Amino acid sequence: MKSIIVIPCFNEGQRFPVSEFREFLCKKQLHKFIFVDDGSIDNTLQILTSLNNNFPEKTEILKLSENCGKAEAVRLGMLSALSKKPDLVGFWDADLATPLTEINRFVAVFLSHPEIKWVFGSRVKLLGRQIERNELRHYMGRIFATFVSLVLDLPIYDSQCGAKMFRACAEYENLIAEKFKSKWIFDVELIARLSKYSQKTEKCSPRTIIYEVPLNTWIDVKGSKLEMKDFFKATIDILQIWNYMHRENQF
Repeated sequence: MKSIIVIPCFNEGQRFPVSEFREFLCKKQLHKFIFVDDGSIDNTLQILTSLNNNFPEKTEILKLSENCGKAEAVRLGMLSALSKKPDLVGFWDADLATPLTEINRFVAVFLSHPEIKWVFGSRVKLLGRQIERNELRHYMGRIFATFVSLVLDLPIYDSQCGAKMFRACAEYENLIAEKFKSKWIFDVELIARLSKYSQKTEKCSPRTIIYEVPLNTWIDVKGSKLEMKDFFKATIDILQIWNYMHRENQF
């Protein structure tokens, strides 16, 4: 299955894992990447340009003139990816806390479960897995995930993992046609949009089309731009999403 993965990038020059991307791109596979340079002011664009020059058929750069934030960078990248008519689209954090090798595990789910339309990575600490997270963020994340599950009425374990893939179809372009209202938890807003769409338009429960994959590896990379105060800001976004889920009209 042909897939396009969007990689949002903002000032990633000091921690962009060039060698990991090069190694993955050298392999025979049908995956392509769209790197969205979100108005970086360091050497991120130069690094991406060099990678693109070496792999012009497997990479593309979408340069934004100013910093719009991760939510908008992902949305614009996804719209660009969908316009190319792949089988699958997705987005992945640039620091590769989730290794690129997990992409093929996601694809395997789509191949074996034709009813599944969205696959999310889930950071679950299990024996035999390498999941390394900051302890405070882990416990704050578990509290946050509980609220998300209640708001969405979905037993989702990890809404915020930066590794997600979707079956590409024209209808889903409508889900991201409008900018995200949420700056901090656009992942949750996207799931909320899918939930309402699947129930109203496709007459099916989102529980039947979303699949969480427990990751084999996820390693916290230093330099994250997320701060603890952002968890509190996200609370306001959660209230907006709850309001959206309980009214008839879109945002």
